[in-house]
Amino acid sequence: MKVAIVTGSSRGIGRAIARRLSADGMAVVLTGRDESALAQAAAETAPNSATIALDLRQPAAAAQLADFAIARFGRIDVLVNNAGATKRGDFLALTDDDWTDGFALKFFGAVRLTRAAWPHLKATCGSVVHISGIGGRTPGREFAIGGSVNAALLSFTKALAEQGIADGVQVNCINPGAIRTDRLQLRLQKMMQADAEQRFIQESGIVRVGEPEEIASLVSHILTQRFLHGSIIDIDGGQTKSL
Repeated sequence: MKVAIVTGSSRGIGRAIARRLSADGMAVVLTGRDESALAQAAAETAPNSATIALDLRQPAAAAQLADFAIARFGRIDVLVNNAGATKRGDFLALTDDDWTDGFALKFFGAVRLTRAAWPHLKATCGSVVHISGIGGRTPGREFAIGGSVNAALLSFTKALAEQGIADGVQVNCINPGAIRTDRLQLRLQKMMQADAEQRFIQESGIVRVGEPEEIASLVSHILTQRFLHGSIIDIDGGQTKSL
């Protein structure tokens, strides 16, 4: 049985990915900071799943997670680096701490975990999928941190893909757009309008809001297509207009 690690899998996109990979027949290691939410997510992937509550912003957490997966299941075939949210706001109001925190989880957490898991992925001819975001390709003034972090993750994907050719590890990246997660729901609530979602769709120039399960389906598809390598795939309802 193949084994997948999915970070940020207690809710939203990560949780949907964990469910999908479990349905595809994989054992899944779920991780996040909220033990209660992790337990609920694990119930959807039982019996072939395990959870570990970690803060991947901490330097030692990545190796701990990889070691946990090996101790529990004996191998790592898939790594989905999904964890990470960044603070939005006016650039002049964003502090050094805001920037440091933004990079700590989504970028450095992914780098450390990929490094820790790589020998095991090499042994299984495994796959890495980064979940980045369209802000890395189309930055906005209120998404300065997120756009910068995502852009770094896109560059990391391309560099790592070259290493993957040498080591037999597949590496790809997905850029989700507006997906119906708790974070998006909070943004819509702040608009304080009955038609907030429809207004958001119109202002964003997209066909509709995406669902977490659609990102999960794309991850599942990527894992069946080994010729797909070093790719950065936008799934955003048409929001990205750049080439």
